[in-house]
Amino acid sequence: MTVHSLTDLASRDLLDAGHSKPARLAVIGHPVAHSASPRMHQPALDEAGIDARYIALDIEPGQVAEAFKRMRELGFIGCNVTVPHKFDALAACDEIDDAARTLGAVNTVRFDDDATRGSNTDGYGFEHAVKESLNFDLAGKSVLIVGAGGGAGGAIAAHCVRSDVARLILVNRTLSKIESLAERLTSDKTEIITLSSESMTEPSSIALAHSSDLLVNTASLGLKEGDPSPLPEACFTSRHFVFDTIYSPPVTSFIRAGRAVEARTANGAGMLLHQGVRAFEIWFPGSTPTEAMRQGLSSAQTS
Repeated sequence: MTVHSLTDLASRDLLDAGHSKPARLAVIGHPVAHSASPRMHQPALDEAGIDARYIALDIEPGQVAEAFKRMRELGFIGCNVTVPHKFDALAACDEIDDAARTLGAVNTVRFDDDATRGSNTDGYGFEHAVKESLNFDLAGKSVLIVGAGGGAGGAIAAHCVRSDVARLILVNRTLSKIESLAERLTSDKTEIITLSSESMTEPSSIALAHSSDLLVNTASLGLKEGDPSPLPEACFTSRHFVFDTIYSPPVTSFIRAGRAVEARTANGAGMLLHQGVRAFEIWFPGSTPTEAMRQGLSSAQTS
């Protein structure tokens, strides 16, 4: 897969050289070469008969606003936003939806004539993924999220509260990030507990993990081969449902720790699929290209 840069957004001639279709949608991140989004979205565009290419853009930190400016000038319809740009994307938008405002992070952008509009589809994608892949319903359950200080972690945490989980345990290396998140998410129906990652080897923290129904990793730890699990192995039991938002590699140390105790596990491919479907609906209202995207994602994972 070709990975483009900010330099390629200088002109249409440069960006579209050698291609029959114009690039009009993208995923931006740093790094972004691992992203399966282009191979998931392109079949949906083709199936709908839309004359457009979906590309990957590696954008350096601090360049998001400039990237948006250039994409608008080149007539882009929108883009997806991944690590580490979800917070910068929020600042670069003219308008944001309620989910993005609550979370302080944007993962889907639509370039309209009058404004750059930001949304967050992480929570939507997460709920549909755990239901489809693990047959897990959020309401009334206890959920532990590690890496909750990031954009995806905050989105999932907020969605859990909106879905009336009974207890939400937020774990993060920097405690202040999840303490401020917990204050924003206060709910009469959900007990919210914050823990530092360093405390997860302590018996009291391990006991809290054991009493949870669903363990979720939203940290980037696991993207690289050899990364350790963001939760100690002692936190995992056979009664757990284990979900990692990472999909490449498909089996992370977090997933392996769950499998080692025979817990039910799933990676983030389903979340990518469903948040992608929602993003497509934002760009092209009335369309739901789930199966075309599922097939594209499947081919990306096996190639």
